[in-house]
Amino acid sequence: MVSETFMKIVSPCWKPLVEGENSSRGGDASGRVDGLLWYKDSGRHINGEFSMAVIQANNLLEDRSQLESGPLSSYESGPVGTFVGIYDGHGGPEAAQFINDRLFNNMKTFHGAEFIPENRGVSAEIINKAFLETEEEFLSLVKKQWLIKPQIASVGSCCLVGIICCGLLYIANAGDSRVVLGRFERTHKEVKAIQLSSEHNASIESVREELHSLHPNDPQIVVLKHKVWRVKGVIQVSRSLGDAYLKKTEFNREPLLPKFRLPEPFHKPILKAEPAIVVQKLYPEDQFLIFASDGLWEYISNQEAVDIVHSCPRNGVARKLVKAALHGAAKKREMRYTDLKKIDRGVRRHFHDDITVIVLFLDSHLISRSPSYGPMLSIRGGSGILARS
Repeated sequence: MVSETFMKIVSPCWKPLVEGENSSRGGDASGRVDGLLWYKDSGRHINGEFSMAVIQANNLLEDRSQLESGPLSSYESGPVGTFVGIYDGHGGPEAAQFINDRLFNNMKTFHGAEFIPENRGVSAEIINKAFLETEEEFLSLVKKQWLIKPQIASVGSCCLVGIICCGLLYIANAGDSRVVLGRFERTHKEVKAIQLSSEHNASIESVREELHSLHPNDPQIVVLKHKVWRVKGVIQVSRSLGDAYLKKTEFNREPLLPKFRLPEPFHKPILKAEPAIVVQKLYPEDQFLIFASDGLWEYISNQEAVDIVHSCPRNGVARKLVKAALHGAAKKREMRYTDLKKIDRGVRRHFHDDITVIVLFLDSHLISRSPSYGPMLSIRGGSGILARS
């Protein structure tokens, strides 16, 4: 017997998508816009198909995202694969936009000797270097703009990256975005949700323990403020790119706004930019990956998200996930979904965050062949919304 909860999750799959429905199949190369929603319902990457969607809540969209499929190196003999990036900005869009412009390019331009020669793959070392190089570039930008635009020191971004190359999956995360794998379990004949990324949020006890071990002489490294754990009482994430005011003490002073200034100088970075990296083999049972900013996971569990993707047609499924999250946000505020949709950006942030979703379907016969060619693709999430902001 089908449970009531499951029916609620998958019932939207049998209803037509309202927003831009007539133009969803095929669609524009750069995606389509419907009000605060941007979407690319369907497309192909080297290893399968994908679906993307972004909903804006902030006055300026602070999420950025990208999907790159093709060469992963600027070198002719370099690896080929698929790169996904979810960049959830805070304090403004500048850091997320900078990462969107620089991180993938930085990864591509490291010397070919650093790539693994046996299978022409990437490596955790290359990904880590790309994160740190992008961080240093952004901190240099902050230094240049400090006197004319001091608020840029308080701008940062979470950064979640996924790379498929040579049958391997690389996940790198700094912050609290999340990637969930949908894996078919033959024993129970169901698709199970497996969370692949570790989150760096002070609400998690292990993160607070890590902060205490890194800063043993600072009893105020994490503070419970208004029932929320925050690093130094000001920010929830313990890893990010940007946030210069918590990386270098020279930016934690006037003319920075008082709410960001700490009472005493610090001698080493409070937040880390290094990502947590996981590398694993992909198997035929691995069906799809759901990459999303934390705005989605606030209202949908890992298994609910996997059930929606598994039960719905691939075309437009990222929009289905966004819609499910908005239904959750409306229910939490005891209002109708249709009324929530009428609320404009800026005010909308009081009801939910910007939400970015990329669903990457994995076709095992494409993954196992380690292609030296495939569909060339470069797409940025939310591009139409940004043009109208």
